Amino acid sequence: MLKIRMKRLGAKKVPTYRIVVVNSTSRRDGKPIQELGHYNPKTKVMMLDVEGAKDWMKKGAQPTKMAAFLINNANADGTLNYKKSEKVKLSKKAQAKAQAEAEAKAQAEAEAKAQAEAAKAAPAEETPAEAVEETVAEAEEATAE
Repeated sequence: MLKIRMKRLGAKKVPTYRIVVVNSTSRRDGKPIQELGHYNPKTKVMMLDVEGAKDWMKKGAQPTKMAAFLINNANADGTLNYKKSEKVKLSKKAQAKAQAEAEAKAQAEAEAKAQAEAAKAAPAEETPAEAVEETVAEAEEATAE
């Protein structure tokens, strides 16, 4: 069975890989049938023969998980379509603090909403200006009699 997989090159802690087609029983760094490209995970630089990889897959070569990812995310010219993750990882303390703040904010919004509903449900009270006008009108009626 043929595999499309990564062949490791580079120094210790500075890996670079070649994307190769090999027999599944051969060693990781054994002689490949064909080299399809290269990939540097540190700099995210890749050059890949996408058409060649797809041809080998049509012939029955099985890509490994990483090789399949690289083939699927390659541009037409063979470069990697890399999008940096925008998600920020927080420590457990920071996550707990953010969750507590979110809960407090939600509770405050719920209380404000309840107060607004209670104000709408309560009968409308007279404003001080209306009350003054009524007392003035009552006083005028009393003096007129």
